[in-house]
Amino acid sequence: MKNSLLLKSALALAMAAPLMASAESQLVTGAGTATARLDLRVVIPRVLFLGVGAGAATPLASNGSINTLTFDYSTNPLDVGTGAAAASISNDGPLPGGNAVPVRVFGNDGQITITATNPANLTSGADTIPFTELSVSTTNAALPAPGFNGGTSLPTLAGRVTNQTANWAYSYANATTPAFGTYTGRVTYTATMP
Repeated sequence: MKNSLLLKSALALAMAAPLMASAESQLVTGAGTATARLDLRVVIPRVLFLGVGAGAATPLASNGSINTLTFDYSTNPLDVGTGAAAASISNDGPLPGGNAVPVRVFGNDGQITITATNPANLTSGADTIPFTELSVSTTNAALPAPGFNGGTSLPTLAGRVTNQTANWAYSYANATTPAFGTYTGRVTYTATMP
């Protein structure tokens, strides 16, 4: 008897389970109308994306590659310190070429601020070139490049969404004559959103 009651209870629960998971329904017999309602929902995650160099080519994904932009005076060494452009400007990765670096910023929760942080100097051993010898400009006024040493920029947004791309072009003033070497320094761009 106990087994029979347990079996009947299990069977009743199995038959009722699909009804508990069903959407609303209404059964009408005879004349009339039946209605059933359904709630809809769209979930949009809060997103903040900043890509500089090769990282700009893969929107909304993380890319740990750090590109290098090189101003090379190996073939025009007598131009060092004269203000002349480097004979060779190269960058690694899938970049547009020369001194241009692709940039993309996307965010969907208000005004984004991009800040640049870098050391005071590019270094080669104990020798230095001031970071002030470098500058950066943009091909899109809606995505301005922040100046070095704590500079900030405010990309244009539409409503509460920012989705901008640009090429940032870097220049080396070549106004000093440093000792020979390969001088390096890294700028870190940080995007923040309220």
